[in-house]
Amino acid sequence: MEFSDLVEIVQDEPVFDTGLLIAGNANPREIRRQLSRWKQTGKIHQLRRGLYCLAPPFQKVKPHPFLVANRLIPASYVSLQSALAYYGMIPEYVPVTTSVTTSRPAHWETPLGIFDFRHIQVDFFYGYGLVELGEKQRAFIASPEKALLDLVYLEPGGDTLDYLSELRLNNLDRLDWQLISRLAGQISKPKLMRAVAAIRELAGEERELESL
Repeated sequence: MEFSDLVEIVQDEPVFDTGLLIAGNANPREIRRQLSRWKQTGKIHQLRRGLYCLAPPFQKVKPHPFLVANRLIPASYVSLQSALAYYGMIPEYVPVTTSVTTSRPAHWETPLGIFDFRHIQVDFFYGYGLVELGEKQRAFIASPEKALLDLVYLEPGGDTLDYLSELRLNNLDRLDWQLISRLAGQISKPKLMRAVAAIRELAGEERELESL
């Protein structure tokens, strides 16, 4: 396979894996050898074993970090501060894309960014959906309500008013209060119910400030 053949095959794919190339009469060992050579010459980036993307200027579609995160660990969704920043609920720029997974925690530093994966139990793996990101890219992202609850769940003291106030949460009135209560009630964790009460209190303070 020539590099021009690779570009023709994967040019519309933000990221690609070796399984896309190993088909028909292709020699898997030869394909991997060529990928290693193209990586060394800077024509492609390796994100993890078996997962790659074209490097500029060969890259036709710039991979969105959320799509990359989903592909790094398929059984995951973007959540926590990354999702909250995406929804405009926290003011800070978030340089690390953080996801949750039922697999082991993981950390990747790649040419496309830094990616963290936090472990949650299987019973708490819900409250996310497939979101359109533009340029025909989609990724599984927590709802604003679930992103907040995931953060509360994983951070020590995450249910306290002090911790939640430090996040400088915005647009709390956009939350679906029935949904956040239902999501919190699906797992038997009093910490989550305490957090919902604290978030409601912050939303009340936000309304008071806006009325001044």
